[in-house]
Amino acid sequence: MTTQELIAASNKYLANTYARFPLVLVRGHGVRLWDTDGKEYLDCVGGIAVDALGHCHPKMVEAIRAQAETLLHVSNLYHIEPQIRLAQLLCEQSFADRAFFCNSGAEANEAAIKLARKYAKDHWSSDRVDIITMHHAFHGRTLATVTATGNPKYQHGFEPLLPGFKHVPYDNLRAVERAIDSRTCAVLVEPVQGEGGVNVPAADYLPGLRRLCDEAGILLILDEVQSGMGRTGKLFAYQHWGVEPDILTLAKALAGGIPMGAMLAREDVAASFVPGTHASTFGGTPFVSAVALAVVTTMLADDLPGNAARVGKYFLDRLRGLQATHPSITAVRGKGLILGVEVAVPARGIVAACMERGLLVLTAGDNVVRFVPPLILTEADVDRAVAILEAAFGSAT
Repeated sequence: MTTQELIAASNKYLANTYARFPLVLVRGHGVRLWDTDGKEYLDCVGGIAVDALGHCHPKMVEAIRAQAETLLHVSNLYHIEPQIRLAQLLCEQSFADRAFFCNSGAEANEAAIKLARKYAKDHWSSDRVDIITMHHAFHGRTLATVTATGNPKYQHGFEPLLPGFKHVPYDNLRAVERAIDSRTCAVLVEPVQGEGGVNVPAADYLPGLRRLCDEAGILLILDEVQSGMGRTGKLFAYQHWGVEPDILTLAKALAGGIPMGAMLAREDVAASFVPGTHASTFGGTPFVSAVALAVVTTMLADDLPGNAARVGKYFLDRLRGLQATHPSITAVRGKGLILGVEVAVPARGIVAACMERGLLVLTAGDNVVRFVPPLILTEADVDRAVAILEAAFGSAT
């Protein structure tokens, strides 16, 4: 099929849930992608913060081939070797004592919400069920997680939403303090907001949330679906602020492009999940666990969080330099290799102009151009991206 025939078939047969660009990608290697016409692109989308090792990394390819020839799927009624090894690695590298595996970030957040409420009923009272979340957050597309998402854009049309969630401004400790009451069981927050505009909080925000939760005797849940797995320059974003959560959620880059989510928790909190309280048919299968294990071990061995910190700082400096000469750029912010350029023009137009010139970027809301490239990005890649972005601003404005 030609490119236009593929796009026509896509428009005819797929649910109309994405505003897709007229582009069919068919091949990838490293930080490069190619479309059906053979055109090359520098990928600063990375599957939306998923392709941490880039495309077709040899360690991932080797793990996929080896596990596909060994064992793809068995039920979680049995012990699964690569799942066990992955859980051990994640716990040893984090605050956590236990891991639960699922298929996506939304499912990981669903598990966290259920665990927080179950813990509250086990230890406090049956009416202590409310969870405080933030404006402009994004926690998923299921009914519970879209309710937790403090953005009406994602909620409209799905009412009535689930009870038990309060939304307050992000990076505002006083608002959280006022919202806590006798019905509160947890605070759920992204250390760095991704979909909400690449918002990085003040230095005292996460430590302040930890203090408020400790004083109120409630749980702190960190959604690191997008900010985790090396993205911000450390393996987990919370490590920048010297605090530890009670529950943490992961997905996206965890298995480098194979669907996987995880919820990590302290021993005393995780103890509220017992056989029968939660499950996932495809959570942590031999195949996906083996691939995730290869991704995480490679990430650590090659110090990709360190690369994200170094190249991310270089990228941030280059973008701020661009801001100095382009008045349509109103702000530049980010941490590691999650970066946002706030613009005074429609961001989607900038994204389209970049795509025409061979650079893939995406939006975060209506007015932020977002960069979440593979963690193997180099400074030379950054120079190319900034040059294309500058040309795109020239045409789009």
